[in-house]
Amino acid sequence: MSPAVPPAEVQRDAEPGAGVSRDPRTGAATAGPPVTTPTQLSALLAAAARDAAEVAATAPAVRAAWLAAVADALAEHTDELTALADAETALGPDRLGGEVGRAAAQLRFYGSVAVEGGWLGVRIDGPWTTGAVELRRLNRPLGPVAVFGASNFPFAFGVAGHDTASGLAAGCPVLAKAHPAHPRLSARLGGLVSAALRGAGAPDGAFALVTGFDAGLALVDAPEVTAVAFTGSQSGGMALVERATRRPVPVPVFAEMGTVNPAALTPAAAADPARLTAAAQGFTGSFTLGQGQFCTKPGLLLAPAGAGAAAAVAAALKGVRPGLLLTEDIAAACRQGVADLVAAGAEQVASVPPLAEGFAVAPTVLTAPARALRPGSRLLAECFGPVALVVEYEGTAGLREALDALQPSLASSVISAGPADPDLPWLVEHLARRSGRVVVDGWPTGVAASWAQQHGGPWPATSRPDATSVGAGALDRFTRPVVYQDAPQAALPEVLRDGNPWSVVRWLDGVPVEAGALVTGGRA
Repeated sequence: MSPAVPPAEVQRDAEPGAGVSRDPRTGAATAGPPVTTPTQLSALLAAAARDAAEVAATAPAVRAAWLAAVADALAEHTDELTALADAETALGPDRLGGEVGRAAAQLRFYGSVAVEGGWLGVRIDGPWTTGAVELRRLNRPLGPVAVFGASNFPFAFGVAGHDTASGLAAGCPVLAKAHPAHPRLSARLGGLVSAALRGAGAPDGAFALVTGFDAGLALVDAPEVTAVAFTGSQSGGMALVERATRRPVPVPVFAEMGTVNPAALTPAAAADPARLTAAAQGFTGSFTLGQGQFCTKPGLLLAPAGAGAAAAVAAALKGVRPGLLLTEDIAAACRQGVADLVAAGAEQVASVPPLAEGFAVAPTVLTAPARALRPGSRLLAECFGPVALVVEYEGTAGLREALDALQPSLASSVISAGPADPDLPWLVEHLARRSGRVVVDGWPTGVAASWAQQHGGPWPATSRPDATSVGAGALDRFTRPVVYQDAPQAALPEVLRDGNPWSVVRWLDGVPVEAGALVTGGRA
């Protein structure tokens, strides 16, 4: 999200004692659920701490069943959840109904990751390897974690989204913060998640919903909380990082904040009229998808000078329907962002008239020369919404210079003339050093929840470049490694005991042993 947007996750609720739900189509306000009181928060934290050991010791297959129960609950209430989300986000029933299904699939996926067990990193070295001792190592769950979800994906990155699912899969109780952009939906999701987990046999402290500004800050400060996961603006994410650092015992904050995700159009691709037109259409479709409210939105297209890329994008923009942004603050920041880009040296090429009512903005494309990309320039910062910049470069040297001027990003793209394009190899390597995901001949919007996915990147895209908030690696955020030296069987965690009782992937003296294989005394 845009650094210009006030940190929604750390904004004070507009009404004392209750959240306020706003309709993006009209701006009308509806009373939301009551905020969590200090007494209530203390009780929720105590329950999470009390049940943390039980959650961690529960076999992954059982935790997978918990997650499947939550997925079933979401699927069962798809129509209700879609209508509630649409009233608070105006993202449309088709998009939101599909997102409910996606969130349910994510929950089941993280259950399968838990069962596979590779994230546990179980390694057993016998005396024949160490020379004297037996070592058994695994990644242990940290304990209760706090989750601050996103405004732009109320299901996939919300109360029951990636962070909650991966936290539970890793064996950690989760305390999810209700998002102020959709408080009524957050409350309903929180109720469904809690009921589904209880019905599946999970302890009461496995999950809780926390509502309100003060409660959110207290959650980060709470000694029971061992880690924080956040998706949102750079200002909001860094505020939580700084707050967590000031704790008597600091904890990690895994903040996914987003920046400008660049797309580089090679000279060979730009020289082909058909490829140029297709690139302009793809770029436009991607940066306006969801009204530009994706953290993976390609906000900047680097194109050869004189290729006509800006005009091609402007032509593609004519077919875009204007829409609404999630909140009044986000819409205001988007409009101000366009004005700031122009003041920084950009020129508006085309725009689509905005809707007459609600949190509306005009989809806009601007252009600027590569020399305008100077340190500290507003051109280097994200404008959250359906806004993008086309920057023209002069030759390979100009392209390299432009790329080096940009901030690191979550994702980046190369639009080439095909596998034989001479600029493709060096561009992929160059972008890989500065982003978490490199897309070739495609666009970064759309993040598959899969085993190999990486949804993160160097700062300021995230606070932890070693982490991902999507994919199998998401569980790693909520664990820490511990090694047991010469510990008897009764003193070992169940997963480390002979016989491989959890049937997970394990390494014996550096050699992987298939899940389910017996391992006794360090020998298969």
